[in-house]
Amino acid sequence: MSQPPSAIPASEESAETQTAPTNNAPPPSYVKLAMRNMVRKRATSLFHFALTAAGLLGVLVGLAFLDHYFNS
Repeated sequence: MSQPPSAIPASEESAETQTAPTNNAPPPSYVKLAMRNMVRKRATSLFHFALTAAGLLGVLVGLAFLDHYFNS
């Protein structure tokens, strides 16, 4: 014979309720994940930012030099 629903042990009930997905929120966006990653890996992010800034500054100074050299 089958057991009535009240005869199920409490540990089995809690296991069933814990595995059921109750979170209906959408997955985090790409921007939110990127910001979280930048906070966790602070040194790497700062290094990449400094490298990008130095590269951009180098390109701008190089273009200014070439412009001055060829237009004078």
